[in-house]
Amino acid sequence: MPGILVAGTSSDAGKSLLVTGLCRAVARRGVRVAPYKAQNMSNNSMVVAGPDGRAGEIGRAQWLQARAARVTPTVDMNPVLLKPATDRRSHVVLRGLPYGTLEAGEYAHGRGALIEASRAAYQALDAAYDLVVCEGAGSPAEINLREGDYVNMGLARHFGLPVALVGDIDRGGMLAAVYGTWGLLEEADRTLLAGYLVNKFRGDVAVLQPGLDTLTERTGLPCLGVVPWLEGVWLDSEDTLRVGTPATSPTADALAAVAGSGPATAVPDSGPRLSVAVVRLPRVSNATDIDALAAEPGVDLTVTTRPDVLAAADLVVVPGSRSTVGDLSWLRGTGIAGVLTARAAAGRPVLGICGGYQLLGRTIADPDGVEAKVPSTPSAATVPLPVPSPSLGASTSAPDRVAGLGLLPVDTLFRAEKSLGRPTGSWRGHTVTGYEIHHGVATVSDAVPTGSATATATVAAAGGTEGTGGRRVKRFLDGARAGAVFGTMWHGTMEDDEFRRAFLTEVAEVSGAQWRPDPAAPGFDARREAMIDTLADAVEQHAPALLELALRQVG
Repeated sequence: MPGILVAGTSSDAGKSLLVTGLCRAVARRGVRVAPYKAQNMSNNSMVVAGPDGRAGEIGRAQWLQARAARVTPTVDMNPVLLKPATDRRSHVVLRGLPYGTLEAGEYAHGRGALIEASRAAYQALDAAYDLVVCEGAGSPAEINLREGDYVNMGLARHFGLPVALVGDIDRGGMLAAVYGTWGLLEEADRTLLAGYLVNKFRGDVAVLQPGLDTLTERTGLPCLGVVPWLEGVWLDSEDTLRVGTPATSPTADALAAVAGSGPATAVPDSGPRLSVAVVRLPRVSNATDIDALAAEPGVDLTVTTRPDVLAAADLVVVPGSRSTVGDLSWLRGTGIAGVLTARAAAGRPVLGICGGYQLLGRTIADPDGVEAKVPSTPSAATVPLPVPSPSLGASTSAPDRVAGLGLLPVDTLFRAEKSLGRPTGSWRGHTVTGYEIHHGVATVSDAVPTGSATATATVAAAGGTEGTGGRRVKRFLDGARAGAVFGTMWHGTMEDDEFRRAFLTEVAEVSGAQWRPDPAAPGFDARREAMIDTLADAVEQHAPALLELALRQVG
């Protein structure tokens, strides 16, 4: 079968970036190529074409790799997506659709259906494309997981794929990692190794060459390339947000912090600044919403858990959450809930996206335990519900219902059926398209007429919650705005240049910042395309043997 597997000696070795660049380099040569990752573990996903015309979801990295390949992304490109809910439990998405949950102890013997579905997805891609570029997960040398493996060497052996092994030299120990991986593999797996690559290299290759020669001598594996450290190159966040210091460059340091690729050294652009602080929730989901904010010239973005930083920022973003009730408890325990409430009272901008929007609302109900079982007695996570004023609508206390922060007149009910889609709406004359991935259904108070962009209502004081009174309520996309507090269930809206810049302009005006958007600055999508081309150039220039290996599989 025409395919190749790019595996890594460890997580974050750079597999996703190299596969992205390889897909674009192959596509430049007129080859119909598709990316594939049998199993991904990530809370950052994207809505794509699913089975029977229904929407489905895959990991963001595979969505970006499909863009690099210049093909339409489908659920077959990431047939198994594990979305961690706790340290020991993940929600399983199978070929784009919810499948159930998987406990850590069940993984070794509970993946038969996952293996079958992943192989069927690969075969579908193999039939439709000239070449399938596969990305492994973690390390192929995790011998405790080798039996039943369908992601790394199990995949390669089943379909007879040559394997390129990637080592990250920036973190140190790369030569030992490659040699150790080779040494731990079974002989039948070793025969599939076509060579190794050095990734994230800084310095003079001549100094490294003796080590490469020795490694080749001892393993028989050729070096397929030495790819340098690429400054300012980022990838849509796959796993989580990194808590870090304020970003000094919106196009390099901030994006590196978001993508977890390490610090960059670009010089910040001059002129007025706009500070954006993102709350680093313990179970953050779809963190890629902030990538476009970080890329906007003049915006200094910080991912933080520090209340003082959140209090001082021009805008605070509360991102999506995979454990809304748990993160709500964490917000209260850290004092961040009080910071958000104070900002709302002072008219300082706050934006909640999906789970973050739900956290800003009045109540969160999960009677069927869709997200997590809610304690039956009050605790840090279950604040007794107040009796709301008529303008907020009626609600009653119940064991399966917890009080949110009360900053928006919104009630959330978790349902078993997941909402997946690509909705389109408008805000102040700007057409906006986003995507939805959620179980929670957020309902804005009847005091705000559905579909009205101008109708207003008043959020009255709600004793016993963190809410504040006297703020006027308007519609914001599908969600609501009360004073300077904004909320929407839609992900991806900030990638729209006109909408993002209009929204940030309003934030600047409300917060008193002098920042204004630069209309001549490249758009976010153009920056992403430039990054993909940079990755492809790096593969062509520094890893031509990898490119040749891939093209040989086409025949």
